[in-house]
Amino acid sequence: MQHVVTFGEIMMRLSTPGFARFSQATNLNITYGGGEANVAISLACFNIPTAHVTRFPANDLGQAATALLRQHQVVTDHIIYGGDRLGLYFLETGAVARASKVVYDRASSAFAQLEPGMLNWEEILKNARWFHWTGITPAISAGAAQSCLEAVRVANRLRITVSADINYRKNLWQYGKKAHEVMPELVAGCDIIVSSIGDASDILQIKPLKEETEPFVSVCRQILRQYPRIKKIVNTKRGSVNASHNTLSGMMWNGQELLHTPTHDMTHIVDRIGGGDAFMAGLIYGLLTYQDDQQALDFAVAASALKHTIEGDANLVTVAEVEPVMRGDSSGRLKR
Repeated sequence: MQHVVTFGEIMMRLSTPGFARFSQATNLNITYGGGEANVAISLACFNIPTAHVTRFPANDLGQAATALLRQHQVVTDHIIYGGDRLGLYFLETGAVARASKVVYDRASSAFAQLEPGMLNWEEILKNARWFHWTGITPAISAGAAQSCLEAVRVANRLRITVSADINYRKNLWQYGKKAHEVMPELVAGCDIIVSSIGDASDILQIKPLKEETEPFVSVCRQILRQYPRIKKIVNTKRGSVNASHNTLSGMMWNGQELLHTPTHDMTHIVDRIGGGDAFMAGLIYGLLTYQDDQQALDFAVAASALKHTIEGDANLVTVAEVEPVMRGDSSGRLKR
């Protein structure tokens, strides 16, 4: 059984070696990644049966990206092939006071050329327990947005849990629609969302009420009133000392109380790309496994903290590695 199905674009990641700048690099390291696929790979590392759904060009690059998913035991049976190209993104990893930089080259990708009806969601989701998407997918193209809506509707009818990281990426919305015109219908079909106060304002046009003392709780209460299917709203809080040293904590409003996690101190960051996806995968694992909101949230933040030690997009850690960090052991002692 495919417990979790994720849906979204995968791009080729081309990164400079080490901490080299674009102007210094004479070669680039290749891997593949995308927000939802990162969640799928991380869950597979936690031994949760997972499938990823996307569209690749029918060429060697599409096959290489598919092979990466298979390498990590993610089911690829529902990937479709066609279109013109695989999206790319270029990464220059920063250090200390110099920030990392990302340059996207994803226009007219095979995924952006998705059309409604290309994916048989009835077949894809028939054995699923959970469906996950992000706000990046409906921002890419009208066809991708409609395909995502098709999936959410089928998942709702089949009583499958739906989660979304509704992250707002202003520069992606280029096909004539604004986020607040497309996203609310998709969010209405969710059971769990990741949302910041800024996301809620940009996407759902919900802002904290002045009379409320806790802005996040104010926003969450309004979201739950307007979108009654949603039961939990989560978010992370990142503190940036510099590019190599961040702090991270999490919070969840479950309709009754605001839960917080301890703050993780992350020094000597290896790679922060995919940290939010690692958090989402940890949250899904936690809610499927612990059946306790606080434990699930603690596991999610610990998983994200560990992702900052892993090169590449995906969080290649196991439950046995996350749980000690979740319990406060961040010593990194040698295991023999």
